[in-house]
Amino acid sequence: MNATPTPALAAHPFSALTPDVVLDALASVGLYGDGRLMALSSYENRVYQVSLEDGSRVVAKFYRPERWSSAQIAEEHAFAAELLEAEVPAVAPLVLQGQTLHPYGGFAFSVSPWRGGRQPELDDWEVLEWLGRFMARIHNVGAMRPFSVRPTLDSASFGTASYDWLLAHDMIPLDMRSGWREACEQALSLIASGGTAGYRVQDATLLRLHGDCHPGNILWTPLDEYGRGGPHFVDLDDARMGPAVQDLWMLLSGERSQRTQQLAALIEGYEQLRPFDRRELALIEPLRTLRLIHYSAWLARRWQDPIFPMNFPWFGSSDYWRGQIDMLHEQIEALQEAPLWLP
Repeated sequence: MNATPTPALAAHPFSALTPDVVLDALASVGLYGDGRLMALSSYENRVYQVSLEDGSRVVAKFYRPERWSSAQIAEEHAFAAELLEAEVPAVAPLVLQGQTLHPYGGFAFSVSPWRGGRQPELDDWEVLEWLGRFMARIHNVGAMRPFSVRPTLDSASFGTASYDWLLAHDMIPLDMRSGWREACEQALSLIASGGTAGYRVQDATLLRLHGDCHPGNILWTPLDEYGRGGPHFVDLDDARMGPAVQDLWMLLSGERSQRTQQLAALIEGYEQLRPFDRRELALIEPLRTLRLIHYSAWLARRWQDPIFPMNFPWFGSSDYWRGQIDMLHEQIEALQEAPLWLP
């Protein structure tokens, strides 16, 4: 049996977001495009680079309906503004007509300045150290106050809720269901117990995070004659409460020895500006496992959006879930190993 989800017949809300609607939305806040716009890579929302009549460029972000409340988006925008005030390189939404979030045509959108850049070179020790300092600066601001309405990264929301939803909605083929369920349950049990270190996600100090800090979400610009450049974020859409190590572990790759070296460089930079609780290193594999489970649920929940079947045609097949079972077994082994450690 193949349980690949079938897209809904009803039109998705984003189908109404035509180029004319994008340009009319910008005009409603006093920004007039010259007709040129380019869709940027984004699955969760719809994001466009728009050229304006005065020759400048902006980025218009249309939020996925019903994902975040207005209050949750306001907290994201406020966090970005705090980072700018603290001179942390970030791109915050523009204040237009006295606000950063605007309604138009049934959508909520924001507008930010356009910023270019490329992905950082993560095999360069100096780049990793710089990224560590960058994260520490973000976390120094993030630790000043908590989010009130944005969610927390925890085992319940990323792990248990994702597991329950996938099974309740019959998203896993019958031939793969028992294997995936058993592997997932074993992984979640190990995470709940704290693994070999006995340290759990809920034991860590929580602060406001970027939340989805993989290399594709960091842009790097070369230094100019005034020493300006380096890393910056252009989006805080996944910002939430969580442990500091969540914004570090996704920058690690390769074999254990390579990851240890990368981690040493990140922490070297981080601790120049902020203490790092090394007990959180025990959370790297639990967080990786939770992300793996959450990712499958995210794809399944978004399947009615036509852009998902188009870009993830392999999702939902028996082969896909067989691969997920294999990865969960690898994570079960990792959860039972000693965590990465630094002196």
